[in-house]
Amino acid sequence: MERALAVVEPTETAKELLYEAGIIADGSDADLVLTHITTEQEYGARRDAMESLMSSSANYTVGEAKDGATEFARDIGDEVLSELDVEYQVTGYLGDKADTILDAAEEYDCDHVFITGRQRSPTGKALFGDATQKVILDFDHPVTVLTE
Repeated sequence: MERALAVVEPTETAKELLYEAGIIADGSDADLVLTHITTEQEYGARRDAMESLMSSSANYTVGEAKDGATEFARDIGDEVLSELDVEYQVTGYLGDKADTILDAAEEYDCDHVFITGRQRSPTGKALFGDATQKVILDFDHPVTVLTE
């Protein structure tokens, strides 16, 4: 492993996975990229909530959503990886989770992805899609998944 992408989420499972990714990156002298993806649905809900609380001229921009996602990844990285001797980059995106993870892994030339997943029935995956499954199937390198 030379460079890994770790997807940061606000769950204890994701924090555990990030810590393990940090240990592995530190032990193998690999680069680590942390990312958080804000989905279009999350962005829309937050934009609507902020606009209803503020004056009608205020708005929550795409740039602010990306900056917020980046800052979230940095905050979680600082919290979880503080005990380890590992350096990392942070980035945030707005978009479809699976496609954005794959795009980020390509952009940063990652050869490993760490991601959490939910236990879902095959029918649930077929009806609602599953970002973790898409990443596993479409990424050409190892993917480590910790289910919540």
